[in-house]
Amino acid sequence: MSFQNIFLQGFLLIMIMMTLLWVVSIIVKNVSIVDLFWGFGFVLASVFYFLKTGGSEPRKTILIVLAAIWGMRLSVYLARRNIGKGEDFRYKQFRKNYGEKKYWWISFFQTFLLQGILMWLISAPLLGAQYYGQNKPLGIFDIIGIILWIIGFCFEAGGDFQLARFKSDPSNRGKVLDRGLWRYTRHPNYFGDSAVWWGYAFLCLASGSWLPILGSILMTALIIKVSGVALLEKSLKEQKPHYKEYIEKTSAFLLWFPKKT
Repeated sequence: MSFQNIFLQGFLLIMIMMTLLWVVSIIVKNVSIVDLFWGFGFVLASVFYFLKTGGSEPRKTILIVLAAIWGMRLSVYLARRNIGKGEDFRYKQFRKNYGEKKYWWISFFQTFLLQGILMWLISAPLLGAQYYGQNKPLGIFDIIGIILWIIGFCFEAGGDFQLARFKSDPSNRGKVLDRGLWRYTRHPNYFGDSAVWWGYAFLCLASGSWLPILGSILMTALIIKVSGVALLEKSLKEQKPHYKEYIEKTSAFLLWFPKKT
């Protein structure tokens, strides 16, 4: 079966899962559940690609293990953080703007369909590494990819852990976290997420395929320009008066030593 056919079948699988998730969101009246599925959705996609490409070569096994660890960690973390706290403020505002009678179907196109398409496009390197890497021995690009993944996972999981612990202390309300990993980048979790996906990209390059790494490029662009850094920076500037000082001394995204102010 060709790469294109498997990739299209992956699209159908993701759309089915997103549609079922949308139905559940209507029942529970909470669109936020789509966020919990983001990491787990990539786990399902990688498993589907693994089964469709056949075999169990080392690169395939490494990729599916890395994807499973990353995706499940993210979904469990978001579930622990969000379950029981109601619908996210973004979706509450959309619900208010469109009205209850319209939002139930608008949410499918605005949120579930959109995230499903993005998930499908971003998942391309997960398929590329498995489809084109069969019968190709592990090499230097695989090692680079694994190292990038480890660095990224440590920063993403570590950044989330440090932020959760910081927020759990009432005395930190209104303050800015500028210690630990947050000393070297204002968004260690987003930097880590991007590094993880460039790890997948290098595994894909190691297989001899380069076009699927556009998925990793898309993920990085979304993190920096759309749903991650840009969106969060805007709200933090308004909510935290000391954030401007933090901006002046700390790198926005890439790792770097803090400036002296």
